[in-house]
This record gives sequence, C-alpha cells and structure tokens, in this order.
Amino acid sequence: MDLTVIAYVIYLLVSVALTIWVARTLSQNGRIFLADVLHGNEKLADAVNHLLVVGFYLVNLGFVALYLSQDEEIADARGVFEALSTKIGVVLLVLGAMHLGNVYVLNKIRRRGIMEREQQPPVPPQDWVAPAVGA
Repeated sequence: MDLTVIAYVIYLLVSVALTIWVARTLSQNGRIFLADVLHGNEKLADAVNHLLVVGFYLVNLGFVALYLSQDEEIADARGVFEALSTKIGVVLLVLGAMHLGNVYVLNKIRRRGIMEREQQPPVPPQDWVAPAVGA
C-alpha cells in the first residue's frame, strides 16, 4: 500500500477523533457557561449549545476534508511522520481558534447581560418628587 494513503488514513482517524473529543468537551463544560449567559434559561442554553456543536463539527470536519490532499509523494516512514505532524498541527490550531472564537463571542454576550442587569435599579422607585420651582 502507498505510504501517502496510509498517511491519509492516520490523518483522518486522528483529526476526526480530536474533533469529536474537543466538541464533546466543549459541549459538556460549555453548557454551564451558556446557562449563565442566558440568565438560567436551561432549554435555550441546551439549544444554543447543540447549535454550536453542530457548527463546530461542520467547520472543523470540512476543514479536515479540504486539508486532506498531499502535494508531494511520501517516500518513507519519516515522510509519513512529517506530513502527519504538519497536518495534525494545523488541525489543532484550527480547533483552538474555533474554541477561542466561541468563548470570545459568548463572553461578549455575557458581559452585555451583566451590564443590562446593573443598569436597572436594585429597588423600584417608591415615590415621585416634583422638580423645584425657581431654583
């Protein structure tokens, strides 16, 4: 069997496994964060979490598929390792960038919610005072 094909198979197995592991980890641990961002609305947090995971899979698996092709022929075991390290390293960087992008957007939403809560008075007004005349 051609070493390039072996490198493709190993690349796909490792990349898909890493994508699934990262998506599951983010989904499980991100749910609590989403519930806080969405003011305790559990159903909405679960729905948003699911949508984020689906988007994460689509973008990352699409990237893995597009990045599969190899321009050069792999001649030996060293070439397999070099090709795999480059490809898997790039996939890991993309996974990390996607994760940081998600956290950044969710943190912006969370901060906006906190600022909206702080703008409301802690106690509703209890009386009305007329403006002073002539002062």
